Amino acid sequence: MIQTNYNPDVLSCLANLSNDEVFTPPTLVNDILDLLPTELWSNPNAKFLDPVSKSGVFLREMAKRLMKGLETQIPDKQERINHIFSQQLYGIAITDLTSLLSRRSVYCSKTANGKYSICETFDDEQGNIRYKRMKHTWQSEKCTYCGASQEVYDREDALETYAYNFIHTSVAEPVEANLEKIFNMKFDVIVGNPPYQLSDGGFGASAKPIYHKFVEQAIKLNPRYISMIIPARWFAGGRVGELTEFREKMLRDKRIRVIHDFQDARDCFPGVEIKGGVNYFLWDRDNEGLCKVCTHSGDSITSEATRFLLEKGANTFIRYNEAIPILKKVQSKKEKSFSELVSANDPFGFDVRVEGSMKRVKPKYKSTPFKDAIKFYYNGWRRDGVGYIDKNYVKKNTEWINKNKLFVAKAVGTGDSKTDSIKPFIPENPSCTSETYLLIGPFNSEKTMSNVLSYIQTKFFHFMVSLKKITQEARRGVYEFVPMQDFSEPWTDDKLYKKYGLTEDEIAFIESMVHPNSANETVEVDE
Repeated sequence: MIQTNYNPDVLSCLANLSNDEVFTPPTLVNDILDLLPTELWSNPNAKFLDPVSKSGVFLREMAKRLMKGLETQIPDKQERINHIFSQQLYGIAITDLTSLLSRRSVYCSKTANGKYSICETFDDEQGNIRYKRMKHTWQSEKCTYCGASQEVYDREDALETYAYNFIHTSVAEPVEANLEKIFNMKFDVIVGNPPYQLSDGGFGASAKPIYHKFVEQAIKLNPRYISMIIPARWFAGGRVGELTEFREKMLRDKRIRVIHDFQDARDCFPGVEIKGGVNYFLWDRDNEGLCKVCTHSGDSITSEATRFLLEKGANTFIRYNEAIPILKKVQSKKEKSFSELVSANDPFGFDVRVEGSMKRVKPKYKSTPFKDAIKFYYNGWRRDGVGYIDKNYVKKNTEWINKNKLFVAKAVGTGDSKTDSIKPFIPENPSCTSETYLLIGPFNSEKTMSNVLSYIQTKFFHFMVSLKKITQEARRGVYEFVPMQDFSEPWTDDKLYKKYGLTEDEIAFIESMVHPNSANETVEVDE
């Protein structure tokens, strides 16, 4: 037997802190750094910042490139090491633990001035990888900088506060001035993998996005280049209101020149599920123009196009390059949006919260019918049976109780159009629903409702939904690109493909992107 030595990169073997604070594999880091101009690595004056250092992998891989790029300019190896680590590479750790880990990865010592540190010039323990424990600034039980919940993060000194240094800067001072307090300089390049979200104290997996605040802060610093890997929810999804302004700014920013999009986050972070996928981008301050969009699947780039981030008539990013001509053909008909048939969230007014909390108050319903009761559909009714509730508990849209209508879940799957399927059901009247479902309708006749169902079951319908539905969220907005039809007749994919003049290639793309059984799903009718 031939024995071979195996010496793995320890930074490729680290277990993640959580799904929100994910260590970046070295191979992915180098893919991100490849977006930067090669001449940077031979520039002894270029300054690089990782504002969210966890393992130190970004700084370590940049050091490798600089060591090679500056070899002819600074031939002495130790002199080159001293220059790169003391004059070019800077990091802000996200916790005390990651500051130690980052220094160990970069300086080969958890203290920059320690006995085993490979850099000889530091006279303090932190070196250029800084961490300072900070506190949130509370106002109305929320942090004014990051929006963290005081109930969750107002902690004793022994516990981590997650008041990240990079984004907790005074609103009364320019961000440049605050960063100068840490490093006293401007940066040419800002790169990193920021924390993605913070728990807001709500029930279950409730959390608020935070990654966009790191991108916004980096842009305020106005470096030459920014490259970060973040969740792709900003394309179209995210909690209502949290990402809207960020999305609008990003999609109109012509300095974003490259986006690499991964619908399945596991292609970047093995074993980690991030619904909606992830993307990394290049922001180039001095080079405005169109954006090169590269779509990845597994180890391959499946599509590449140079285009606008924001298509005419759209307010979100169209993820798939091949979808653009299809959308334009549909929009040329100038039809109304199917979203007009879909209710807003919580159609009957049951989304009631405990005072001062995100936890919902469960409506009072019974498991057996009683006089004048109406059927109540809630999360879990398929398992436990339909509930029965007093009509007086319905707070809005009481006129819909006896109408022909469909109920459809407001959260479906993961955002992967190849596995997600929109499956409405027909409730028995009189009926209402909790905030778990949206209402489609109401309709004047069962025939119209049946024709609407035939449309929802098409692959075309599901494809148009997928242009905006990139997470599990399936609120009214995801139906915006779905065109309205004449529902005096039923619809099939063949009729729709013909109506919009789609080519064989466009049809093949639609059918490759949609759940294979979408057109054959059985609509459930409660009886």
